[in-house]
Amino acid sequence: MAQTTAPSNSSTIEPVIVGQPKRKPAKRVPAETSHPGQHARVGGRTRAATAKPAPGPAPAVAEAPRTPLNSNGVAASASRLGLTVRETPASVEIVDQQKMQQEGYRTTTEAAQGAVGVLSGDAAGAPAGFSMRGFTGSSINTLYNGIWIGPQDITSRVMDSSNLDRVEFLKGPSSLMSGLDAIGGSVNYVNKQPTTGAIKNELDTSIDSLGTYRTHFGSGGSSAIEGLDYRVDLSQSKAVSFIDGDYENLSNFSGQLNYRISDTFKVFGAIEYKNDQGHAYWGTPLVPTSFSGPFSKGGVVSGSALNTFDGVSVIAPVTVDSRTLTTNYNVADNSVGAHELWLRSGFEWALSPDITVKNQVYDYHAQRHWFDSETYAFDLATSTIDRDRFFVDHNQHVFGDNTDVVWNSSFFGMENRLAAQLQVSRNDIKFTEEGGDTYPADTVSVLNPVAGVYDVPTGPPLSDIRNNHLDTLAGSIEDRLKLTPMFALIGGVRVDDFTLQRDGINFDGSIPGGQPFTKTWQPVSYRAAYTFEPIKNLVFYSMYATAYDPAAAGLFSLTPGTSLELTSSRIYESGVKQLFWGGRAEWTLAAYDILRNNVYVQINDTTSTLAGAIRTKGLELSGAINPIDPVKLWVNVAVTQSRYENFVLNGLDVSGNTPSNVAPVIVNAGASYRFNDWRWPVEIGGSVRHVGNRFLYEDDATTMNAYTTADLYAFVDIAKRDLPWQGVDSMRVRFRVRNITNAVYAAWSDPGYPDQVYLRAPRTYELSASAKW
Repeated sequence: MAQTTAPSNSSTIEPVIVGQPKRKPAKRVPAETSHPGQHARVGGRTRAATAKPAPGPAPAVAEAPRTPLNSNGVAASASRLGLTVRETPASVEIVDQQKMQQEGYRTTTEAAQGAVGVLSGDAAGAPAGFSMRGFTGSSINTLYNGIWIGPQDITSRVMDSSNLDRVEFLKGPSSLMSGLDAIGGSVNYVNKQPTTGAIKNELDTSIDSLGTYRTHFGSGGSSAIEGLDYRVDLSQSKAVSFIDGDYENLSNFSGQLNYRISDTFKVFGAIEYKNDQGHAYWGTPLVPTSFSGPFSKGGVVSGSALNTFDGVSVIAPVTVDSRTLTTNYNVADNSVGAHELWLRSGFEWALSPDITVKNQVYDYHAQRHWFDSETYAFDLATSTIDRDRFFVDHNQHVFGDNTDVVWNSSFFGMENRLAAQLQVSRNDIKFTEEGGDTYPADTVSVLNPVAGVYDVPTGPPLSDIRNNHLDTLAGSIEDRLKLTPMFALIGGVRVDDFTLQRDGINFDGSIPGGQPFTKTWQPVSYRAAYTFEPIKNLVFYSMYATAYDPAAAGLFSLTPGTSLELTSSRIYESGVKQLFWGGRAEWTLAAYDILRNNVYVQINDTTSTLAGAIRTKGLELSGAINPIDPVKLWVNVAVTQSRYENFVLNGLDVSGNTPSNVAPVIVNAGASYRFNDWRWPVEIGGSVRHVGNRFLYEDDATTMNAYTTADLYAFVDIAKRDLPWQGVDSMRVRFRVRNITNAVYAAWSDPGYPDQVYLRAPRTYELSASAKW
């Protein structure tokens, strides 16, 4: 599961949103070594590529047309300079609401499929986790409208995509933009924004063959009060899994008011409340083929695995038993959930045609809990499944203020744009979790497990408490100088001042070793780049950037007994982006080399160790074309080589091994055709996804085998003249088939549980409808 949170950063006065831990009982080690994403053991706007950003908060002009790869979009999490994706000297992708609806991305986890080379998974203790460019989990920053609330594996939640305007993916080390943990990159969730003009409403609903249903209502536009614009979104869904008893109820309300006091001054206020409650699936345990015999499900996993409880027993060769594909080994009274509340307010002030000041103050509260049996290990001696118990609660409060200044000027006649930000935040999080190192446990049958309940004869749960306080003061500057109309230099520097305070008390009243303590860091990160545009909309770029995060443990697991220094990471990247054929075709190519030193590696869900480095090299190619109006074609390929260097794991040199959840190749492709001339226009399409072999754990002994899946869909747009409801402008009915080949595959793993995998849903059918008025 998780611990969490820290600073924040946002460059616009756009909304902000928000966002768990984990464990395993192999060798019970002092909580202070726990994985940050584990049970804290003990602890926008878019504009044309050549458009100059609007200096003030006046009503927005018409957006630039959407391109095949959405490169006209502006990703505030990638640069505060207001650059489009095509102008930004980095790999940036925007998966907007249009793409989410087209491809059926229901959650932020599924939205990752819309980005090149990105994997994602919903581990029960750290849902909505991502893997890109050789890094996973808390090495990928998760932002909410540009604000960071802490490591992903502590704070993230399953999140419905219907309230979002877009999800932004920035690849590679990028502490300049978001501070700690941005090693593999960052993922930024951006809420839907108020709009100026006529009020527009929308209603969406869907149901699938597993019983999952979703409902969303949204409304936005100008109110009767001159200058006052609003946006409101309300969604409710129940995500029902193919795993027995696994479900999640999701509720989300978000709203924002923008008030234009004058042509140069705008204020805003926003609120968001999210609630998720349900039962969890912690993975399917691996068993030896000698046990499953003819029921061994081939093509899912291969190799061997160690029993997570004793760390010695070898399960080999491993398989998934076909009789357990829907079996849930959790206790009957398991529970997982969270309440989250965001409050934000601020202003945007155009001091002059060339200088704009923005300010945002925010306040975030979250309460999260896990109450589960989480570790399931096959016992070779008894041919049964050994289980544990663990509970943890989070109480988190983050508040802060961001002030941004954007200045357009000239330098010796050359166009220059500068953006600066001052960020102040306080992040408090309290963990209350299973203490006493007792971890209740029992044994159940592989095929017909008796669920039982959390409590066992060892007695009532004992609670350890850990308090964390992180104060952040950060200042950053970005600048773009256009030496010529074709060539620009772009760079930035960020200076942080982090102060972490930790204290706690054990269940027996004793004070944990090494606490209380205080540690301060003052890292400096930067990015240096150029762009060269010899032909309009053909952009070459190169970039060097750095990032940092705690070296030896997660931020909220650090103690004086471990290294308190920060690790360093850097990236070299070069690429090309082109929009051509009158905006009908677009392609990008990027090559990169990332080196991260002093790597923190989770070796079970209570213990972590250091490796010398991770070195990642890769190529990413993406293309999309609309040759004629009814036809859309797209494809992307990511090739990744990620290796440990100087890494000794449990006494064995594993240098050269690939980190868990990293695929050497990921290929996505899709096509659609729209019959526009019919009375009710119909669009049919589909997509295919191939993911190469990945490893479950850092010893590379267990392989999650490569898989290929495909989806098909059809839309029918019912014309207004044929609708029985007055005032409804349009209605769309969709039918979608997911995983049409009914493939069984391991989609994700949590290295803290190195002998269980997360399977993905079998073939499902979905029917949905949406209306706008």
